[in-house]
Amino acid sequence: MQSQSKAYAYGLAAVLAWSTVASAFKISLAHLSPAQLVLYASAASLLCLLGLLAVQGRLPELAPALRRHWRASLIFGAVNPALYYLILFQAYALLPAQEAQAINYTWALTMSLLAVPLLKQKLQRRDIAAALVCYLGVLVIGTRGQLLELRFSDSLGVALALASTLLWAGYWIFNARDTREPVIGLTLNFAFSLPLSLAWCAYTGQLGPVAWQGLAGAAYVGAFEMGFTFVLWLTAMKLTPSTARIANLIFLSPLLSLALIHFLIGEAILPSTLVGLGLILSGLALQKLAPRAKPAAALSADGGS
Repeated sequence: MQSQSKAYAYGLAAVLAWSTVASAFKISLAHLSPAQLVLYASAASLLCLLGLLAVQGRLPELAPALRRHWRASLIFGAVNPALYYLILFQAYALLPAQEAQAINYTWALTMSLLAVPLLKQKLQRRDIAAALVCYLGVLVIGTRGQLLELRFSDSLGVALALASTLLWAGYWIFNARDTREPVIGLTLNFAFSLPLSLAWCAYTGQLGPVAWQGLAGAAYVGAFEMGFTFVLWLTAMKLTPSTARIANLIFLSPLLSLALIHFLIGEAILPSTLVGLGLILSGLALQKLAPRAKPAAALSADGGS
């Protein structure tokens, strides 16, 4: 019981942190381009992870892990954080935060659908039903309830938000086979992705001076979306005797996130967002009733928010 209580504490702390990041994305993007936010947030996250390893006395583990796994670290780092967050932040730049974060929660369903061609898993009837319900929710959000007109609030933004779920789900499917220790692996991913993000910003002329508010926002995103919060969630997963109990906590995040989006950013929460998010969460709940195990366990439950 004590172990489960600690697991709940770590899990709730992670969920609370993830609930703030949609607002943090939008606030930061008022001062930074998506590519700049990826760059500075990745740098902040790498510093956080290196600091954590230093406190734990584990920095010497990095060099041998780098020699053994540099190829995997380069590939994983190029996908996440470099490409995934570039696409996700561009979606947030184009869409209201409430719409982008709601659509992003369909990543769990995307993972099950991708597992069919990638892991040769069979598609269950419940998966098909969950897909229909979830993507109906996306349609409601993207059209702001104007289903018959099929006129999206921002077609490119919706497409990018959905594309980000493909990257995130694919990343975690392949990450399930990763033999690296999770925190060491994540640190190496950021170490390899940082030069890629820097090169992209240099190539596109985005290395000029930026406002301190943007840097502060990027530091927050790096710490609480990409860095420490992952460790909190991982710790919760290790402490709990039932990963399902902790994984279910993630359903609190979108509701808390909507409240923060309203009060911190000032967005009026649209009825279509509430209806669409309700459909998405209902589809995900239906999917969880499926008897087969899902790939890449609840370790990946944040989805990039």
